[in-house]
Amino acid sequence: MKRIIALLSFAIVLAAPGYSVHKVLLLVKEGSPQQEFMLANEVGKMMEALKNAGFDVKVATLTGELLRSGPMKIRPDLKISEVKIDDYDGLLLPCMTIDTADTEFITLAKAAAEKGKPVAAQAGSVMIIARAGLLKGKKYALSVDMSSDPDFGSGQYIGQGVVQDGNILTSGICPWLAKATGLQDGTEELTKQLVNTILENSK
Repeated sequence: MKRIIALLSFAIVLAAPGYSVHKVLLLVKEGSPQQEFMLANEVGKMMEALKNAGFDVKVATLTGELLRSGPMKIRPDLKISEVKIDDYDGLLLPCMTIDTADTEFITLAKAAAEKGKPVAAQAGSVMIIARAGLLKGKKYALSVDMSSDPDFGSGQYIGQGVVQDGNILTSGICPWLAKATGLQDGTEELTKQLVNTILENSK
C-alpha cells in the first residue's frame, strides 16, 4: 500500500503545473573491445542511477542500432546527429575508445559546456572532453597524469578519483580499469555528483 501511495504521489508531482523532469543525455560509443562488459557494468548502472533519481535518460549513439550485452539490450533513443543539446540538463559520457572518437562526441561536449550544462566524463571519455577544450584551467581526474598533452591545456591533474570543477566532472577509473587494477570504480560517484549538480543548477 505504501508503495502505491508513493507512486501516486510521484505521478501527482509530475502532473503539477510547471514541473519539469530533468533530462540527461548519455552518449555511448559503439564498437569498443569491452562493449559488452561496459554496457552491463557502466552504462546500465548509470542509467539505473539516473532513473532512480527521477531523471529522464536518453541514450544516443552514432548509428542508433541496438546495443547488446548478453541478455541485456539497450535500444538508443536517437542518433547523435538528431541530438538537440538544448533539450537536456546535462551530458554524461561513459568510458570510450578514444583513438576512434568521432568528432560528433567532441562537438556535443563542447556545445553542452558552452551552454552552461554539466558535463561528466569517465576514463577514456575524459580525453574526449579534453579535445573539446573543456579541461583548460580545470582540475580533472584520469588514470594517468596527462599534463604534457596539449589537449589538456593548463588543466590540473588531481588523481584517479572523481573530481569536480564547476560544471565539469571527471572520473579516472571505469569498471574495466577497476577490474584490471583493483582501484575504485567511479561510476556510482560520478553519476551521483552529476545528479546533484543538475539539481543545484536548477534552483
